[in-house]
Amino acid sequence: MNLLADFSAAVTLDSPGPLVTPAPQVPDEVVPNRGVVPTVTSSNDLFFAHWTLPEWIGYSALVLLTIGLTAVAITTLAWMLHAWRSTGHLQNTGFSTNPRAAELSFTLLVPGRHEEEVMGQTLDKLATQDHPNFDIIAIVGHDDPGTEAVARAAAARHPQLIRVIVDDSTPKNKPKALNLALTVATGDVVGVFDAEDDVHPRLLSLVDSRFTESGADVVQGGVQLMNFQTSWWSLRNVLEYYFWFRSRLHFHAGSRFIPLGGNTVFVRREWLDWSEGWDAECLAEDCELGVRLSSAGAKVVVAYSPEVVTREETPGSLTSLYKQRTRWNQGFLQVLGKGEWHKLPDLRQRLFARYLLSMPFLQAATGILIPISLTLIFLVKVPTVIALITFIPLAPTVVTLAVEIAGITEFGRLYSQKVRVRDYVRLVLGTFPYQIFLAAAAVRSVARNLRGDHSWEKTEHLGVHRDLRAQELSTAGVAR
Repeated sequence: MNLLADFSAAVTLDSPGPLVTPAPQVPDEVVPNRGVVPTVTSSNDLFFAHWTLPEWIGYSALVLLTIGLTAVAITTLAWMLHAWRSTGHLQNTGFSTNPRAAELSFTLLVPGRHEEEVMGQTLDKLATQDHPNFDIIAIVGHDDPGTEAVARAAAARHPQLIRVIVDDSTPKNKPKALNLALTVATGDVVGVFDAEDDVHPRLLSLVDSRFTESGADVVQGGVQLMNFQTSWWSLRNVLEYYFWFRSRLHFHAGSRFIPLGGNTVFVRREWLDWSEGWDAECLAEDCELGVRLSSAGAKVVVAYSPEVVTREETPGSLTSLYKQRTRWNQGFLQVLGKGEWHKLPDLRQRLFARYLLSMPFLQAATGILIPISLTLIFLVKVPTVIALITFIPLAPTVVTLAVEIAGITEFGRLYSQKVRVRDYVRLVLGTFPYQIFLAAAAVRSVARNLRGDHSWEKTEHLGVHRDLRAQELSTAGVAR
């Protein structure tokens, strides 16, 4: 038995070890060039589990900003491209090439305040319309002798067409002037123009035909800013008008909810009687009228033909544009608060109206969150996931910029304007500064609205677009 036990022990000692490789042992000391064994983290340990309250607030602001910018960028891009869905659709956005015979009478309202530099030419140009049945009412303030003198001189040159009425209300604004003129207007259709407008002689005949062709209650014509080479921001302002009247308003009209433009808009007299004119307290009286008419079921038709658009100029300074954009945004907020859009018959229309009229709030929130986001990006180590999310709006923004580049190229072709290389450079470099500018104007509009400040900030005009028009016609004459 002892011999068998000794043999068994010898066999055990000399036998090979197990075939399975033993698990490596963590060294007590870190060996150079070998590293250390990583610590395994539980799958339940999420990346945001240890955020502090300031981090939660900051990162949430970044995400909200990203969502807002992405939503605005995508919807804006879709509206910008609406008119170009097909060649046939683009052609249908213009006036008829074979207009019908005139059937309606028109009264054109032209309010002017401190517009002696431009109003005389506007009235003279309106008097050259080829329509057989129209008249013009110029509205001037009792405390504005310069503009009154210019208007009365134009009336003396065209006594059968132009009348001058004096607005003695205080404080003065555009809707009050329009409502005063409406009391003496006699046309089947009432049209509105601004004191600096350059209007094509065939416009009324084409609008008359559009009414009878479509059975419209309202016809919105095209308006186009022209002086895109004046400054970096005027280039972007011109493009805004181009896409707004060329495409976006057609989408809004198709949705049966449309904020009307401030001029080159024509409304059947019975609808203005129903609406009791324009809201005298609203800073965006054109938008407010469009909302009420849309809510009541009025049919609005938009027409944009480049050869007959009403030509205008951008505001004379960045400060003036800032005040103008503030006024428009504040007017949208007034219309939103007034609540007429609740009367729209369809839920989709009401949601669309709420979104469109809330745009100043979205831009204001963006303006507030931008400095917060920049502070977080430069001073705080942002998690990779959050950093990647912030790049999402870049995709629709790049596509929109490409569309704008194509837009300024087409604008130059349609209006015989030479687009230079530096114009494209200014367009690209001005993208983000202009968005910050719009956000700042939106913040100011919200602040003014909260303070109850609804004072009217007027935009001055110099007539730059008329100089461009003269150069264009001169160039065309030389070419012939």
